[in-house]
Amino acid sequence: MSHTFLAIIASTGLFFGIVLSYFLGGWIAKRWPSLAKIDSGSTSMLDSAIYALMGLLIAFTFSGAASRFDDRRILVINEANAIGTAYLRLDLLPAEAQLPLRDLFRRYVDARLEMSSKLPDIQAAAVSGALASHLQDQIWPVAVKACQDSGSVPTTTLLLAALNDMFDLATYRNTVRTELHPPQIIFMMLLSLAMISACLAGYACSGSLTQNRVHLFAFALITAGTFYVILDLEYPRLGLIRIDSVDKVMLDLRNSMD
Repeated sequence: MSHTFLAIIASTGLFFGIVLSYFLGGWIAKRWPSLAKIDSGSTSMLDSAIYALMGLLIAFTFSGAASRFDDRRILVINEANAIGTAYLRLDLLPAEAQLPLRDLFRRYVDARLEMSSKLPDIQAAAVSGALASHLQDQIWPVAVKACQDSGSVPTTTLLLAALNDMFDLATYRNTVRTELHPPQIIFMMLLSLAMISACLAGYACSGSLTQNRVHLFAFALITAGTFYVILDLEYPRLGLIRIDSVDKVMLDLRNSMD
């Protein structure tokens, strides 16, 4: 089941959950009218506090998702720069030692590009990711032996440091893609607060349900739409909001290797 479909289902469920919670609040006020009489300034302040908490939670979750979205784009650029730097430093090696490493570098960049392009097919992307890891295991010993054969300390220092940065960024980027997301409890809290707020609004507006339905549906639509955008920003390779355009940096690097 695709991420886009799941996000649409979750957002649609939130929309109807808000609507039902609003009418539930109105039903409670009519079912137990004695409760509605306890409407004082203190209860209004508590309601406002809950609404404010929901707004803050949405704002911080959205802001965090947007920030991580930008970070993921920057990581692609940083990884491309790291690979480009390591590739250029191959010039420090003897000519006969450069050829096998350059071929491994080309295959490695191809694997990294395939891993991104195959998403949202997670299984296919995992195969390309495993190939990239296997190529890392091949590049390192070949580079170490070439540095040892060259007998140059500056060459060894510069090239191996660049390779280490290249591998570290690949690992960091993989981890960010799969692990760096808010805990699920944050999303559960957001859903719960949205429906609790709708229930309180329905309770407070129980005497004028007809007049407030436009505002109800607007609130439900905006909240559900925001929730969908948050989910899409958190998984920019799986949904409608994507960062594929930044892969041009890696593609340009690969073309420069030919």
